[in-house]
Amino acid sequence: MPPGAVITEGRTRILVPETRSRGGPGRIERGSVFFNEQMAFNRDVSIMLLRALGRPDMTVADAMTATGSRAVRIANEVPSVEVTANDRDPGAVPYIEANIELNGLGNCRASNMDMHCLFSDSSYDYVDLDPFGSPSLFIQSAIRGCRHGGVLAVTATDTAPLDGAQAAKCRRRYQCEPVRGHMCHEGGLRILLCNIAREMGKFNRGMRPILAFYSDHYYRAYVRVEEGTAACDRMLSRLGYMKYDRETLARETSERYDAEHPLGPFWLGPLFDKELISRMSPEGMAEEKRCIKELALWKDEIDSVPFLYDVSELSRLTKVSPPNLEEFVAMLNETGHASKTHFSPTSFVTDLPLKEIIERYVEAGRR
Repeated sequence: MPPGAVITEGRTRILVPETRSRGGPGRIERGSVFFNEQMAFNRDVSIMLLRALGRPDMTVADAMTATGSRAVRIANEVPSVEVTANDRDPGAVPYIEANIELNGLGNCRASNMDMHCLFSDSSYDYVDLDPFGSPSLFIQSAIRGCRHGGVLAVTATDTAPLDGAQAAKCRRRYQCEPVRGHMCHEGGLRILLCNIAREMGKFNRGMRPILAFYSDHYYRAYVRVEEGTAACDRMLSRLGYMKYDRETLARETSERYDAEHPLGPFWLGPLFDKELISRMSPEGMAEEKRCIKELALWKDEIDSVPFLYDVSELSRLTKVSPPNLEEFVAMLNETGHASKTHFSPTSFVTDLPLKEIIERYVEAGRR
């Protein structure tokens, strides 16, 4: 057994290296196999979602599994799955094999292949892509590894390019112009989804996000793969650009790029399958309380109207102190639809026009 410590995450025992990341994106140290304790919630979501899908005899591939933490949790905590725990690093294999043995798993196997080779040989019902940094170099191969009607899960930890802090790098990696300011995290997630969609289009495939979110230091997207040119065209019609005036807060979207709409392209469609989220259970998760909180947010969040507003930018514009957000959202719901958003505790989403939002905001500030 390789050196390390055994921890318990969810209902699974995991052997992890003594040297490991306990917060943030972490660093890969030479000679070590990467494991990040802070990603327990990320792994919890995978478990909850796969259980909610309720598909019998599902085949699963964790393409860059490192210690095998996600793969063995899926094999141990999701009924009726067959899991391939793959990593090209030979040093990862002893940890994967030890974790399979620790949990007595007969439905999980270790694999030591480059993921591009893995997915040129085999396809799966569920493919999980969680690289260190940007997934942009790997998405096309991961799509190739998805079976008809399968689910692709992608993590991106390169938040600085996606949220616009490193705009030039975003242009190089994703061929998108990011948005800065309070919308940056929503913009980053929608750029990631746009990138997945454009790669899907190369295979005449479509996609439908079933759960996409921003959390901690990463973006995470789960998309259902749909076959055929009609699905592909429907998907591509959801991509578009945005015009954003920082002084007036006015924003509008467009299907085409022009000088007036320079930001993007973004995925402008929904982020959630609410019916699926309603079936996701937090019971037994490693971070059960957090799962309960996030599931409630996702379930209630309006996700069909990009982009969000933030109370601090509205206060800057109106010179009015921020009202209680819950009370303000309730006020907006008197004449339209509004909700809080998981992207920020000070932000909200609404289908009301900006003029009415500002009027209501000033009214709320005077109460």
